[in-house]
Amino acid sequence: MALDFTLVQLRYFQEVARRENMTMAAKHLNVTQSAISTAMAQLERTIGLDLFIRQRNRSVVLSPAGKRFLAEVTGFLEASDALGEAAQGLSRSLSGRLTVGVFSPIAPTRLPLIHDEFEKRYPEVRVNYLEADLEELQRAVTAGDCDLALTYTLGPTDRFDSFLIDVVEPHALVSRDHPLARGGKPKPVHLRELADEDYIQLDLPFTRQYYDELFRIAGVVPKIRHSFSGYETVRSFVAMGHGYSLLSQSVSSGTYIGSRTVDVPLLDDFPNIDSALIWPKELRLSRRARAFCELARDILGPPGE
Repeated sequence: MALDFTLVQLRYFQEVARRENMTMAAKHLNVTQSAISTAMAQLERTIGLDLFIRQRNRSVVLSPAGKRFLAEVTGFLEASDALGEAAQGLSRSLSGRLTVGVFSPIAPTRLPLIHDEFEKRYPEVRVNYLEADLEELQRAVTAGDCDLALTYTLGPTDRFDSFLIDVVEPHALVSRDHPLARGGKPKPVHLRELADEDYIQLDLPFTRQYYDELFRIAGVVPKIRHSFSGYETVRSFVAMGHGYSLLSQSVSSGTYIGSRTVDVPLLDDFPNIDSALIWPKELRLSRRARAFCELARDILGPPGE
């Protein structure tokens, strides 16, 4: 006998399971908490299983049966989405909504290029963006606040699938008047050659730890003079000659204050990082998201890719 539950109940269940809180799930889905509670009670009654263990602080956790049911529901909803896309002819003309997270230092210089071309190719897709640091982006992707995120693969990324955009090498950043700038065409150096100078730190979650590891590999203890969470603030302080920095993204040498910086290649055997789009492993990308990934690689990937 067929069970009488709805797609809406299954989507509510998936959201509650993801957030472990009915109030937060209701807020994200833009419905009342009573609607969520009623739907979950009806779903449990219909299938004859207790899907959640209710906590005293109003949070919920999946029961063992709930965990097994979630695995089945996830695949079922993905298939349902794919069927809906096929029915709407999305193989010929993409439409709908897409929310993309973007790492803050990447957003000002890379995102406008992608968005401009994506709008031209897929005018019926409405794209919204969430700009944040690496830690917040991973949280947002996991919570379903964005469909995928353009980021660097730093921190605990084993929970995500990824679409590689490019491999990024770290470099030192100095002012145009720095001795290593050499007229704007510097030769590669070892990081230890900067060890006695002041260091301007980009202080973002996961990013800071990555650069700390580079100093450890080089056997250098940085003389941290200033620490900022703003990418352009770091670049402006370097451009004014207040110290050097370590960065991964190469951008135009100009800064907001008009002074210029110079990228100095490093000879050290440092680990590279990947620029990629990420999403939760248990989810399958929509065709809209896949199209965004492919376009991002066309624009940002290495020449010839």
